[in-house]
Amino acid sequence: MNAILPGPLAAAPDAVDAEGDPFLLAAEAPRRCAQVFPEPLAVIRVAAATARAFTVKAGQFIQVIDVDGRQCSDLLAFDATALEAGDEWGLDPTVTRTLAGAAYPRPGLHAKYFDARMQPLLETVQDTVGRHDAFALACTSKYYDDLGFPGHANCSDNFNAALEGFGIRPRVGWPAINFFYNTFIQPCGSLGFAEPWSKPGDYVLLRAMKDLVVAVSSCADDIDPANAWQPTDIEARLYAADHSFPRAMAHRMTPDSPARLTRPTAFAPVTETLTRDFIDYKGFWLPRSFVGHGTLAEYWACREKVAVMDLSALRKFDVSGPDAEALLQKVQTRDLRKLAVGQIVYTAVCHAHGGMMDDGTVFRMSRDVFRFVCGEDTTGLWLKEQAAAGNFDVHIRDTTDALHNLAVQGPKSRELLTRMLWTAPVQPGIAELGWFRFTAARLGGPTGIPVVVSRTGYTGELGFELWCHPRDGAAVWTAVMEAGAPLGIVPLGFDALDMLRIEAGLAFAGHEFCDQTDPFEAGIGFTVALSKPEDFIGKAALEERKAHPRRKLVGLAIAGNEPASHGDGIYLGRAKVGEITSSVRSPVLNTQIALARVDVAYSALDTALQVGQLDGHRKRLDATVCAFPHYDPTKARVRS
Repeated sequence: MNAILPGPLAAAPDAVDAEGDPFLLAAEAPRRCAQVFPEPLAVIRVAAATARAFTVKAGQFIQVIDVDGRQCSDLLAFDATALEAGDEWGLDPTVTRTLAGAAYPRPGLHAKYFDARMQPLLETVQDTVGRHDAFALACTSKYYDDLGFPGHANCSDNFNAALEGFGIRPRVGWPAINFFYNTFIQPCGSLGFAEPWSKPGDYVLLRAMKDLVVAVSSCADDIDPANAWQPTDIEARLYAADHSFPRAMAHRMTPDSPARLTRPTAFAPVTETLTRDFIDYKGFWLPRSFVGHGTLAEYWACREKVAVMDLSALRKFDVSGPDAEALLQKVQTRDLRKLAVGQIVYTAVCHAHGGMMDDGTVFRMSRDVFRFVCGEDTTGLWLKEQAAAGNFDVHIRDTTDALHNLAVQGPKSRELLTRMLWTAPVQPGIAELGWFRFTAARLGGPTGIPVVVSRTGYTGELGFELWCHPRDGAAVWTAVMEAGAPLGIVPLGFDALDMLRIEAGLAFAGHEFCDQTDPFEAGIGFTVALSKPEDFIGKAALEERKAHPRRKLVGLAIAGNEPASHGDGIYLGRAKVGEITSSVRSPVLNTQIALARVDVAYSALDTALQVGQLDGHRKRLDATVCAFPHYDPTKARVRS
């Protein structure tokens, strides 16, 4: 029997009605349904400030639910078979952090919790919060005694009582996985905490890797923000091993938006057969690298032959109506009046103070219809807000779930697509498609699968993107790979893409730009059309910032082979004058390179600087300011 979670938990991730979603083209996109949970084998209510213990069979699922929100729940797990033999092997947070290479496991490839033998006990399958703790003990009597609350209920004593019947020795303090506990390491190195992020009904779903004894608490802390000052109930549910749950994390467009679980792209039926190395990128599972190839082979295929990559996580918004051009003129930095039908332009979107909100490309589909491709859901929300505030006569549709896309990149990409795509006589053919232009095409002939083909990319090579309906994703990927086989095509993952885009000097959100960085500081000042007659959001601030620049994005050539990292400081003597935004060991240049944002006083070519590591002073890498892009600075290859 299948059942939707009852009561307040019915609003599970993906519980979004397509017809009620203002950002979904319901007529074309797959309907988003609430995740269906099976009937639980057991429901274990953990009253506030208590703990309960229970057994779980290998393969079964444990769902730890924050019923009312903002409540920490500590979890212990023990190998039940070992306990029967008199050996106590429980979940070890230190071993887990070490093997995961992270503060705590997340859904995906490195999702397991281990004991001290390095044996996996649990696997994280779904997580709707993404902020937990694997550093601190479950709260102890000593914590409350020292703060002046002797005899206060605490999780460690509660665990001792709950586990007594299983023959597990008591401890004064239990190392636990503290779900929903909002802790963080501060710059000074101290452990900080604040109120949990979890909302009512948020949960973590785990799969048992062995027969286990599991203990779950509702943290008793009511003297600090750990539980928002008021302990509430936790609920644990057990599900049978024969149910299949997709691996996923939850994403919210805004803090109050319904959560959506990480979803596969249209190309997943094929890519999932080629790799297990996926990352959650903005709510989609995308491959990092491919089995049998690896990052370097994928990189060289793109530089020398042709490669194909899933870029479906890009957000797409169709803006149509009599005021479509006027709205887009207001909210982005380019002059779209000069944009012809069939043409594309790269642009920036800024806040009023000049800091960047997003970047993206604008497609002119017709006189009054545009497609804006960008990185963030919130950009579409902001577009709607601006349209409403300015009373623009437009319609904005989120077509992200109705249009997935592949990047086909490399010097042989045109030859490949010419072989496999048909275009109508009234449309530009692939061979004549200009840079930053697009055309409508079909696979194989006039009745084949429809695609939109744009001559765009993110690699610094000649390249194209294919945009198709999700129902056709697997067929389009297969057709590209089959047609590209004689040309040496290779699938490309995110790790190789990062190498390519750094060499090409292409900006990445959170690295080259953020809301404190303007387009000039991000190295994309060419996107700012201060001369266009219309005012646009951020124009006055950008005029001031251009006239009085403080920082500049430069290229760096770094001596030696030691890697630099995003965030490393740039120094002149003891003074910090900038920071690394992106860095890579360039295969084609055979040297370490970086993009860096530095004080304009030290941005001249050939300026000698140093990259500071460790504390910024004890270890230095010599670096020299150089022109960027490092690779193909005239863009002869991408324009070819």
